[in-house]
This record gives sequence, C-alpha cells and structure tokens, in this order.
Amino acid sequence: MNRPIDRATGADLTVCDREPIHIVGSVQPHGFLLVLDAASLTIVQASANAPVAAAPGTGLDGALLELASVVRRHLAEPPDQDGALYLRTVSLGAGAARQAYEVAAHRVDGLVVVELEETDDASGESELDALTPRLRAFVQHLHAARTVEDLCALVAQDIRRITGFDRALVYRFDRDWHGTVLAEDGNGVLPSYLDLRFPASDIPAQARELYRRNRLRIIPDAGYAPVPIRPMLTPSGQPLDLSQSVLRSVSPVHVEYMRNMGTMASMSVSILVDGALWGLISCHNREPRRVPLQARNACDVLTQIFALQLSARERGHRAEQRLALGAVQSRLLGFMAEEDSFVDGLLKHPEDVLALVNAEGAAVVTAEHCRLLGATPSQRDVRLLYEWLSANTDESEVFVTESLSEAFSGTDAFPQAEAFATLASGLLAISVSKRYASYILWFRPEVVRTVKWGGNPVKAVQADPAGGPDRLHPRKSFAIWAETLKGRSLPWSASEIEAATDLRASVLGIVLRRAEELAAMSEELQRSNRELEAFSYSVSHDLRAPFRHIVGYANLLKNRESANLSEKGRHYVDTIIEAAFSAGTLVDNLLSFSQMGRHALNRISGDMNTLVDEVRRKALRDVEPGRVVRWEIGALGRAYADPFMLRLVLENLFSNAVKYTRGRAEAVIEVGRLPPRDGEAVFYVRDNGAGFDMAYVDKLFGVFQRLHRVEDFEGTGIGLANVRRIVERHGGRTWAEGVLNQGATFTFTLPLRAEGH
Repeated sequence: MNRPIDRATGADLTVCDREPIHIVGSVQPHGFLLVLDAASLTIVQASANAPVAAAPGTGLDGALLELASVVRRHLAEPPDQDGALYLRTVSLGAGAARQAYEVAAHRVDGLVVVELEETDDASGESELDALTPRLRAFVQHLHAARTVEDLCALVAQDIRRITGFDRALVYRFDRDWHGTVLAEDGNGVLPSYLDLRFPASDIPAQARELYRRNRLRIIPDAGYAPVPIRPMLTPSGQPLDLSQSVLRSVSPVHVEYMRNMGTMASMSVSILVDGALWGLISCHNREPRRVPLQARNACDVLTQIFALQLSARERGHRAEQRLALGAVQSRLLGFMAEEDSFVDGLLKHPEDVLALVNAEGAAVVTAEHCRLLGATPSQRDVRLLYEWLSANTDESEVFVTESLSEAFSGTDAFPQAEAFATLASGLLAISVSKRYASYILWFRPEVVRTVKWGGNPVKAVQADPAGGPDRLHPRKSFAIWAETLKGRSLPWSASEIEAATDLRASVLGIVLRRAEELAAMSEELQRSNRELEAFSYSVSHDLRAPFRHIVGYANLLKNRESANLSEKGRHYVDTIIEAAFSAGTLVDNLLSFSQMGRHALNRISGDMNTLVDEVRRKALRDVEPGRVVRWEIGALGRAYADPFMLRLVLENLFSNAVKYTRGRAEAVIEVGRLPPRDGEAVFYVRDNGAGFDMAYVDKLFGVFQRLHRVEDFEGTGIGLANVRRIVERHGGRTWAEGVLNQGATFTFTLPLRAEGH
C-alpha cells in the first residue's frame, strides 16, 4: 500500500493515523480509574493513583460502599452507548481525609469502567444550578442567530463563559478533513485563530473517529505525567479500550502540539450532525485549568442543542435549493418531452440547462456529436475529455470534481485540464448511456482564492533526527501562512448533484420511450411495452417529482414553522415525510421491475463462485456492526447466463438472507449447487432466519407480496418478483421452501449450455 510521504523529510505522514491512541494503558492524573467485573463488582484493574482500598482483586466495600451503591444503580439501567455517563457525586474516605468525587462510568467488553475526579462540592448541585440559567438563555438566543457563523459565535461565547478558558474556537471540517475556524471567543491572553485553516494531518483519522465516538475530552495540564493502569491487561488478556474514557491519556505528539501552540490546558467538544463529525469546539488556556465534570457535561448538552439547530438550518437550506432546482428540472423535462430528440430540448433552452446545477458552461457529447452551451473549452478539448471519461470512469452514473487537474493521477491523469482551468476547473458529468458512451457535462471556472493556514501545512510534520523516520513532531509555528489555491472551482452541492442525477433518469425515460415507439413489436416487447406505458413514463416523471415536492415542502413546514406546530402537528408532518419517502422508494422499485424485461440477455459462461464472492462482499457492507454472519459456499461450477442479470438474482437473495436472519445470534447463509435436473443447473440459497409458513408460498414471488410485517422487516415486496422474472427469462424456474422461525431455502435453475452451442 502506498502511504503519503513528506517530500522534504521522507517521513511517513500516516504514522499518526496508525497510533493506537485508544489503548494507551494510562490515564491523566486529575482523577483515578477503576475497572470492575460487572457481575461481582470486583476491581480487576486500577490506575496507579487509586486509593489503597481500591487495589485490584478487592471488592467495593468498606470505604467504597457509597461508590458500590452508585455503580449498582447504574448497572440496573439499560446500557448507554453514548460514552461515559455522569452518575453523581460521592464522598469516599473517613474523617478529615473524606473527599468528594464526581463519578462517571461506561461499559466495555463485560466490564464497568468507573472514573472519579475530585470536586469541592459534595452535593453536586450548586454547579448544575449555576449552569441551568445559562443553558436556558442559550436556547433562547439560538432563534435570533441568522447564519451558521452567528450560531457558531454564540456557542463559542457560551462555552467559554461556562469553562473559563482563555479561548474557545468553533472549528469546521471540510470534505478533505482540513479544518477552518468559523468563530472564536477569547480574553486576549492567547492569539486569535479566527478564519485560519488547519491541515487534516493535525487530527489523524483514528483521532477523528474517537472524537465521533466520545464527544468530550479534556487535558487540564499538558505537563502531566501519565498514570499507568495495573495490571496492563484485562482478564480477557487484552489492553483496556479507553475510547469512551474521560481520563484517557493522550498521544505525546498531541501534548507537544499543545505546547507548541502555547497552551497548557485544552478541552474539546465534538459537533455531530446526523451522526457525522461536522467539527469541534476547541478550548485552550495558557495555564493549567481543570473544568468540573458537570460543567463539561453542560457544554456537551449545549453543543448537542447547537448541532440540532445547525442540522435544521442546513436541511432547510438544502430543501430550498432542491425546490428551486426542481422547478428548473420540471421545465427541462417538459421541453425534452416536446421534442423528437431530448438533445434539442436541451439545446433550445441553454439558460435552464446551466441553471440546473449553477454552471457556467455545458456540453452534450456522443460518439457522433459534440454540442456546447455557455462558457466551455473548445470542441477538441471537450472531445478529449469525453474520451478520457469513457476510458477512465467506472460504471457510476455521476462523475463530479471541483479540480479536474487533481481528479486523477498517474496513468489516469488528464494533463489537458490545466490548459483550460480558467473555463473548466470543475466538472459534473452524467452518463446517459454507458454502452454508447453518451455524456452531459457541466463546467465551472477556476476560482482563485487565498487560504490562510495556521502554520505551513506542507511542513506539518517532520522526522525526528534522533528517533528515526517514524518519530514525528508537530510543527512549532502557528503563524499565518497564506496559500493561493488555483485550478479549483466552487464545490458542487449535494442538491446540484442530485438534480443532475434526476435529469439523467428523465433523459433515460425519454430515450427509452422513443426507442419503444420505434422498436419492432415482438411478443416480448409488446408485454414490456404494456408495462412500460403503465410505469416508465408516468412513474419516473409524474409520480417521483410530486413525492419529492411533498417531502421538500413538509421539511420546510417542519423546519420553518416548528415553533407554531404542536407536538401532534410535528408528528403529522414527520408521518407525511416518511410516507412520501417510502412511496418514492416504492416507485423507484416499480420502475426497476417494469424495466427488467427490457434488458437484452447477453449470455456467457462464467464462474459462479467468483460471482457469488463478489456479491457476498457487497452484501456484507449492509450488515450492522456486531452481527455474526457465517457463509457456507460450496463448489458452484459454471453457469450460462447474463452476468448482470444473474448478479441481480444473487443480490436480491443474499440481501433477503442477511435481512431475515437479523435476529439470530449467528446467521448462517449457505449457497450450493445440486445435481443437474432435466438439462438444468440447480442452485440454492439457504438461511436460518425468520422463514415463512408454506401455506403462503404461492404468494412469495408475486409483486407486492410480503409474508412479514413491514415493522419487522423493511422492503417493498418486489425483490423476489425480480428474481423470478430474471430466471424465467433465462428459461429457468424458481421455488422456495421454509419453516416459520427456522429458515428458508430459495432454489432457482438455469438451462445448461448445449454441447457445441
């Protein structure tokens, strides 16, 4: 595997990405850690600074009785997957040595990790009482914030006031994981980083994952000495996973980074939008500073409220953009439907073609023609780009980049891109027909802009001359370093990419309709045409757009009028959105089913084991983390069939097998081949899942036929209908056998290839 290398030093830039920062085996000294057996509450591990009474091998008795009571109540609650949970404040010890501690706990691998931090408030109530009014005021002020930047400034101010840090930054990640400071609040003790950009290498990939899983982290004193956990390994012989720990020791590289930044204390709160890491709230202090656990939890709650508001703003903006682009798409659809060729409908309305994705130029290119609209490269350059796309892009429907000169490298590079970067740095391309290599291309010009970095990003890490190439140090200077970015356009938004994808579906529908009108009417085509007349045009054009409009307007109502809606009203709106989305999915599946019979069979002899392995790997992507799926695949030999259609058969059968074994501790999916019957190869897929009652087997392969409640297993009831249709087109047969709650077997046959054929 090729790893990024610093050209100046030869250092491997991915060393930090591979550092096991979640199993460091030590904690910070501002608290102590106990690892308990969940069943007996026996201490199995402890940090070296734990009280003598909390030695490994002892139970929670004597001086630790109050802690035992708190932990038992925690274990009586359902497991919390949201990181370490603050339990309460307890007092340990006796007499003058009695000390109050804030207690947090989480579970990992059958163990309970308990972390205690000293506090001056034995009741644990005054801190919370002081923070409650500020949280209430923050929520009220959210509605007055007009922009994302205003929201970020508001949360930065409140976080700094709660924590008392010298500086609080709101830091947003871009698609390449570079971060930009959008808002800042400080007291002037530390320099301002507002509007500065920081390279992705500052926060390695595994650190970003920890930020996503554990929203809060604090380092009260960057000069701390790590406290080891003893013994080093858990009873299972593994290092303790500290991913959710509040005391987890941090990487020496990060501590050095803090010192170079001139800060001795830091705290970060992750901003998660729809489960993804959007950015961080990063707090710094010149001198060591510890923030009480309850105050940190208040910051976490405040940040989650901020993230919800942020998500609502972004969704509202996307909905508005989708509605605007949807109106343009509807006009284009009408124009194309009125013309004998969809290309004429596009060429006669160039303003709408460009407005659909906010582009400056566009081109419609086939093997025979190249038509240009707006500001584009020359026909010769566009033709070269068309040939490059045909040769280098995969089967995906959409190709998108904001920097064509950087999109590919090595043998796949497109060297001509730099020559016309001023006209076409950004490219959005849809493949109308992969078989005949037809594309619609949109271009965006280069936008030269200056980016201010917090230090030179090219020299973000350097090899340690004393420790060898793998000992990396963070940069020492964070002075502003300006870089001029060239060869890049404004990025394409998700709504614009979706609009281009929808146009592709519309064009395909029109092209298919024209082909149907001109095709010779065989019996197969007549049956397909009847279905296509009922589904293809009306479903893809008349039904899909209204469903999107329903979802879009309902989201607008929900986001803009949420304050005026009752809880029941919001429930109604959510029901509308869910129903319209489900109906749209059903329409798409209907369209797929209606087009299945139109696919011309291209039969070849292929290795079934190879195909099954490819489809199995794809099916595993949808398996939820933690599930155990055992595949038993026999010798399948070769099959004579259309590989694309046969792949769809296997995808549907494997998807069902994975879905309907969801409740099993170990799902077993068997794929095998039986001896030939009457000149047919016989294959089967068997699982140990929910099964079905054989009294209803005749309904199984019908359209919209479901034998299980949609609340238990999602789906539209079209997958098995597609399986039967494909197999029958090959001249084969399908059948199924099942036992309720024990599993099912789906069998299909394919004609053997005749000798000498």
